Amino acid sequence: MALLSSSKVRTLSSALSPSFLRFGGTRQDFMKFKPQRRKRNSKNPGESCQQLLPWVVEKQLKMNWTLQQQILIKEDLKRKFKKISFTEVTVDLLNSFSSCCGFNLIFGLNALLRTSENVWNSSNAETLIKYCQSRRYRMNWELGNEPNSFEKKAGIRVDGHQLGLDFLRLRELMSRSGFYRDAGLFGPDVGQPRDHRTDILGGFLQTGAEAVDAVTWHHYYVNGRDTSLEDFLDPEILDTLTSKTNEKVKLLSPTKPIWLGETSSAYGGGAVGLSDTFVAGFMWLDKLGLGATLGLDVVMRQVLVGSGSYHLLDENLDPLPDYWLSLLYKRLVGPEVLKVRKRSGSARSKRVRTYLHCSNEKSYSRGSVTLISMNLNQNPSRISVPLVLSSSSLEAFILQSDRLDSRSVKLNGRLLQMLEDETLPDLRGTRLPPSDLLQLPGFSLNFFVFLDVQAAACL
Repeated sequence: MALLSSSKVRTLSSALSPSFLRFGGTRQDFMKFKPQRRKRNSKNPGESCQQLLPWVVEKQLKMNWTLQQQILIKEDLKRKFKKISFTEVTVDLLNSFSSCCGFNLIFGLNALLRTSENVWNSSNAETLIKYCQSRRYRMNWELGNEPNSFEKKAGIRVDGHQLGLDFLRLRELMSRSGFYRDAGLFGPDVGQPRDHRTDILGGFLQTGAEAVDAVTWHHYYVNGRDTSLEDFLDPEILDTLTSKTNEKVKLLSPTKPIWLGETSSAYGGGAVGLSDTFVAGFMWLDKLGLGATLGLDVVMRQVLVGSGSYHLLDENLDPLPDYWLSLLYKRLVGPEVLKVRKRSGSARSKRVRTYLHCSNEKSYSRGSVTLISMNLNQNPSRISVPLVLSSSSLEAFILQSDRLDSRSVKLNGRLLQMLEDETLPDLRGTRLPPSDLLQLPGFSLNFFVFLDVQAAACL
């Protein structure tokens, strides 16, 4: 947690704002708030943005973190999780970090604090909410992580109907607090359902749908302990997001937003030697493009920094390929999704995937359009530019790597790396003349920004 005060972490995180920061996961259901009740200063979180870690302390913490990672990985493999207590210090640090970086904090509460009647015991959450209110911390809430796995990880079974009632209880606490009356409540953060727990989301929606502002679920493509590099490039595996999303959408009313509340390439902590390398970008970029097309309003990436192999920052807090991909997506792509006509054809053509958006108005003038494309083939491919775009000049952002399993990435042939702990490189595109064809290098991730289209949907 203390590494959240690293100047490097804060620089890299701030570049991704505005974003949600979700504090949650498996261990949230083993955490309990134990206030020390010490007198605290009255500063607002933003006033501590310059209180950063000294370099010597950061170096020692990074060494300790490497050892702690091994302990956490062993816990995950054994599925035996220790109970954890946290104090006001943790809450203060999270709020300072999110406030200073421009993040919207979502705090995950422990849903496995149960009464003898298997009803959620809300007393600890109430204590935490009262503390956060006294500090005027702006934050949102979740309750429980992957409730369909409660029985496996804790020996406690909670059905969807009861979980919905638990969320209603949390919403009542938020309303009663006054300060959090209009804060966000998201859930139930169901994992990808196994056959024996496919009912939990349906039961939850019957009783708790009105309590939440968005319905959240988790998605991973493959098992991190049983996958291969080829899986990361398999269009059939990438397409499974469509069927999994449609399963959830069928249960919801059209007005209820649906979010990917946690997601990455491979579950089980990621795939060692793959989930933190260039090849993982094909799953990540396709998920962002396809998810937007399917109507997923928010996609939350597992994980910024932490245990496992799917983090955005490495053990030295340096950015990995998926970090740079995320940063480019944030800068180049707007929320408005446009239609792309896709031709059905050969197996080779299915390995070229494209998505079209209005460009991010903070980076480009209104009316600009961003084409996202990826070439899952080893050899170069060409794609036709829609007629309406073919007369526009454009900027190209081509991401490649020397090896698919490399932890480094090049943008337009230039290696991406921080210039210093508080300075990111210039992510500059290459200017191209109008054309009716675009060349995609083999195994490449690409953004093409059409600058003078004046697309009606983007004005």
